[in-house]
Amino acid sequence: MNQNSYYVAVIGAGPAGLFGARELANQGVKVALFNRDLKPGGLAEYGIYPVKHIMKKGLRKQFHSALDNPNLEYYGNVVIGNNGDITLDELRGMGFDAILVSAGAQGTKSLGLPGEELEGVYHAKEVVYAYNKLPPFSQKNFRFGKRCAIIGAGNVMVDIARHLIYVQKVDEVTAVVRRGPGEVNFTKEEMKHLISYLKLDELDKEMARVKPILEAIHQDPETGRHKILDSLAKADPKIAAATFHFDFLASPVGMSGENGLLTKLEVEDNILVEKDGKISAKGTGSKRKLDVDTVIFAIGDKVDESFGLPTEWNEFIKNKEPRFPVDGISYESTIAGVFVGGWSRKASEGLVGYARKDGINASKAVWQYLQTKQPAQTNSDIVAAKMKALNKPIITKEDIKRLEAIEEEEAKKRGLEEFKFASNEEMLHVIGLTITA
Repeated sequence: MNQNSYYVAVIGAGPAGLFGARELANQGVKVALFNRDLKPGGLAEYGIYPVKHIMKKGLRKQFHSALDNPNLEYYGNVVIGNNGDITLDELRGMGFDAILVSAGAQGTKSLGLPGEELEGVYHAKEVVYAYNKLPPFSQKNFRFGKRCAIIGAGNVMVDIARHLIYVQKVDEVTAVVRRGPGEVNFTKEEMKHLISYLKLDELDKEMARVKPILEAIHQDPETGRHKILDSLAKADPKIAAATFHFDFLASPVGMSGENGLLTKLEVEDNILVEKDGKISAKGTGSKRKLDVDTVIFAIGDKVDESFGLPTEWNEFIKNKEPRFPVDGISYESTIAGVFVGGWSRKASEGLVGYARKDGINASKAVWQYLQTKQPAQTNSDIVAAKMKALNKPIITKEDIKRLEAIEEEEAKKRGLEEFKFASNEEMLHVIGLTITA
């Protein structure tokens, strides 16, 4: 390593981490990129709906370009955090000039409702990771019954409903939405895959039911109706017998079941309240029960509170008076020299394009910080020795290339657009590594 170059640790190899690491490496900074998973990509690899092959191939090409930079070292299968292989404090003690945390939002939001422990109750992340074959979620057994409810009204809800209808062959999916149709948050491009399963006469009845509540705050019901139906012109043809429903102005208050299996979701009806230009839902006290076999919460994520950075309101605390803001935003944690980017800065905010931009901006903040100090002249051999001492398979850039070549060959053999090994054990085995720990 050039003794005059800076050495930065980047934690997390999703879009924010990869593009942030690439920017720093292009500036001549030596970067050690640590990733919890074996493969890089994060949500771009494990969060995009499986059939979007062209998008995934394009992103992987960009990721390969980033990893090919000789200034960038990749350490996959390494968990940073208080419950991981290396704590954040240990990493800081290794002498890096700065640390960029772009580990996403690894925590799971919980509403703390009765019945969350029942079989059939899941978080969106578990389901999305499972159908995208991210270990260990890919090895989990799910109970997808005939009647499913998804809490939420964003693109993740649409993806999961699509998976339940097309792959799991369920009979009925209901999106339970806390607010009204005007606040749905999915795009027309995503909803076109699902809109054929929505019964228009049922939507009319639901719109009529909520109309007085919307009009009470001077909200035009037609605005929400258009948001939902705008995708009809480009609707995918209906190829399954399932139905999709909206249940607006309803908040989950608990689940109940028999013999540990979910059977009912209880919701409370809401009204809408407008204050300071913001619309919020307020419970009425009126409750009802829906017969369901599966409930999936698509309500966003939070950061991992055991990571090693102070947290507040599901986020890592940022320095409110940053020394190196970018576009007026603080990318600085409360610890000097430790920065946050992507979903680690703001959980569940935007998708791949947002994470990419945020990672790049975070790297700009890191670069500004580096200009204020002399390189610590840390020897990268110290990091390599620490990795070796973990006594577990550590994935390198060369390993990734071998693994992807093997999976591509397997896809060709099977006549598939894409093939992924569903367990770490299989991936390690095919590239000649074994678990020793």
